Amino acid sequence: MAIHKILDDIYQPTYTLIAIHSHLEDYQLAYFLNQQLNSKFKKTRYNIDFNDEISFGIFEWDDIYQDTLWNLITNTSIVQVHQKTSTNLFNNSESYATHYLIPEHKNVDYFLKIDNGGTFQEADCTLKKVNKIPQITTAYQIDPNELKSKNNLIF
Repeated sequence: MAIHKILDDIYQPTYTLIAIHSHLEDYQLAYFLNQQLNSKFKKTRYNIDFNDEISFGIFEWDDIYQDTLWNLITNTSIVQVHQKTSTNLFNNSESYATHYLIPEHKNVDYFLKIDNGGTFQEADCTLKKVNKIPQITTAYQIDPNELKSKNNLIF
């Protein structure tokens, strides 16, 4: 009888991932990236949804000249949680839960995913331009192969 083995991790990412730390709102960051990179990020009609409550905003730019798809993705999603407690003076107590797209990088505010089907050759130049934006605290490249939750970036 033949033994068949299934590979647990058959997906190998073919994109470049840049982590961005910034206090800006997502639309403001997209604006500054458009100014600095001469890009055309636009808010998509969809968000990255994991269930009915958790969703992550996404901006997209399809660079048809370089055959590259750029995505600016928020790393955090804050969800309001309703809890009923009988010990409180008020019946309903509201609290907030924070969820992360990439939980192993909780301190990252945004991810810039650059997908051209291989290794993005201009990653260093792009990284320097992103770091020139004054409202960005820091930006650096992350190896997607080392992420435990890299499947969250498949959409």
